[in-house]
Amino acid sequence: MSGFDLNWLDLREPLDQQARDQTLLEKAARFVQSAQRRTILDLGSGTGSTFRAMAPYAPDAQWRLIDLDEKLLQEAARRHAQDNNVAYQHSNLNDLASLSLDKADLVSASALFDLCSQEFVDDLADRLVKLRSGLYAALNYTGEISFSISHTDDELMVRSFNHHQNSDKGFGPALGPRSTHALAAALSRSGYRVEIAQSDWLIDKTAIELHRLFVDGMASAVAETGMVGLTKNQPMA
Repeated sequence: MSGFDLNWLDLREPLDQQARDQTLLEKAARFVQSAQRRTILDLGSGTGSTFRAMAPYAPDAQWRLIDLDEKLLQEAARRHAQDNNVAYQHSNLNDLASLSLDKADLVSASALFDLCSQEFVDDLADRLVKLRSGLYAALNYTGEISFSISHTDDELMVRSFNHHQNSDKGFGPALGPRSTHALAAALSRSGYRVEIAQSDWLIDKTAIELHRLFVDGMASAVAETGMVGLTKNQPMA
């Protein structure tokens, strides 16, 4: 899995924080606070947005931020140089055996599982149940996109984009919009009590640059599918 652009991550973080379900966030924090070690492993951590969201509710927790992108981990370390409860690990998430999951009371991940394969999800669920670790999985894409100004091709564009979301993002064929259901099913089969909540983005006029990048990225993804026919000089979005 390749890293994400730092500017994109910074632009999306305010929307992510607004979209996170507060009840689930606080439940995850209380779970950690009641655990013996109070340790959290954050998968695909980027610069630490999950840490920044949960840390106020779990001030005693010990964090390990794990990512493949060394530059993002270095930026996370720079931003949290004063936090002595955070460690950093450069690892390929595909190698679950190398992630020291046995040291975590809670595994967290934000905007990750829609990029992952069914095999990855099943493997992680099996490992977590053996370790009796909790999981906080936020901001997974559900395939639902709506626009305040509609267009006759909106449905086709979204359907094409969702098809692209199933392509390999570094973990094998991605679950894309099916990730929430697939993850919940895998954990339920393993005996977990699963709670699900909405975490919808609202991109309004306060996030114009993010909106532009999102639409451009969506158009590029749709173009790669070949599912939408375009004539010369006809814009996609």
